[in-house]
Amino acid sequence: MAQAQAQAQGLSDVDTQSSENRSVTILISIDGFRPDYLDRSITPVLNNLVDAGATARMRPSFPTKTFPNHYTLVTGKRPDHHGIVGNSMIDPARPSVKFSLGDARQALDPFWWGQAEPIWVTAEKQGIRTATMFWPGSEIEYGKIRPTDWLRFDQNIDNAQRVRTVVDWMRRPAAIRPKLVTLYFDTVDTAGHRFGPDSDEVNYEIAKVDGEIGNLVMMLQSMNIQANLVIVADHGMMATSDERVIQLNDILPKEQYIAVETGPYAAIEPEAGTDNLVYDALIKAGGQRPHEHMQCVRKENLPERLHYGSNARVAAIICLADAGWTILSGPSPYPVKGGAHGYDNDVAEMDALFIAAGVGIKRQEKPLERFDNVEIYGLIAALAGITPLPSDGDDEIAKKIVK
Repeated sequence: MAQAQAQAQGLSDVDTQSSENRSVTILISIDGFRPDYLDRSITPVLNNLVDAGATARMRPSFPTKTFPNHYTLVTGKRPDHHGIVGNSMIDPARPSVKFSLGDARQALDPFWWGQAEPIWVTAEKQGIRTATMFWPGSEIEYGKIRPTDWLRFDQNIDNAQRVRTVVDWMRRPAAIRPKLVTLYFDTVDTAGHRFGPDSDEVNYEIAKVDGEIGNLVMMLQSMNIQANLVIVADHGMMATSDERVIQLNDILPKEQYIAVETGPYAAIEPEAGTDNLVYDALIKAGGQRPHEHMQCVRKENLPERLHYGSNARVAAIICLADAGWTILSGPSPYPVKGGAHGYDNDVAEMDALFIAAGVGIKRQEKPLERFDNVEIYGLIAALAGITPLPSDGDDEIAKKIVK
């Protein structure tokens, strides 16, 4: 514990007068990390960073999925505005092609990512060197610009190797050292899906990631590197069960609809010529639910608070499952029992982690009020000296905590 406290304090104690120590801002994503994971007494490093800086519960954007929220964090725009509206989606301009997180040919196609400029591209345009140790969207050229340093995502590169890569970048002379870095950990999310958020396996991965962040802080301190760490998650995680399943094929024939995405929410396109049949089956007159644990609406009628449904890539019908329930279309390609995310972003279990600590962060005596994740973009821009593009945030978090 004492070592963790020293590491956290060390972020703010670096010699700020040295011309060789231009500060670096490191945006760290721990995929699927709920804020209440900090209460499990297994994260001494993260908890001491909280004590040295600022923390809050952060509301993810809807849908509470990985790709949409990671792109929101680095563009400041909600999925409706940056175009990554789901882990799976169809664009009317390419009706025969489906974007999918698991399909590298589509996930690496610039066509899908071109509706909003990520912060590393804006930084590079302004002469600020960037490096990405994984982040959704960082492998794609945007207007022929990439981060100065980037790697193609490879789950076989473990967390320790990812940290060592960032440290190696920091060993460079100040003139060629990145000033903005992203670092991505996926193991907590993977364990959450497989075993559920309350499992020993999740706790094991939480503790391991905490230790790797401790190693990063310790090595930055040993090199006398000024640093700001902004540690976030894209969403939370909720326990699911194979006893809480809604089967779409029990409501309407499979040949009448396309299930663009299923799980805690379903994105549905009627097949050609079946529009009325699908709408009638899923959107009952008088607001009656097609299933007692699922509600379906036309995308244009989604609640305004979701800020979702105006982008052409959003499917015609969005069905929301009650918390803990899963919507399927036929057999599931993955185990339903375990954990999931994608629910309404007001569900507490979907909340995401936020911690900020370092030379540019004012220590907060108590947690900040819950805020929307569109605020992270402005915070990163302020810390890294980037002039931001217009976004959906109002920079209130940056105004509160940046020195």
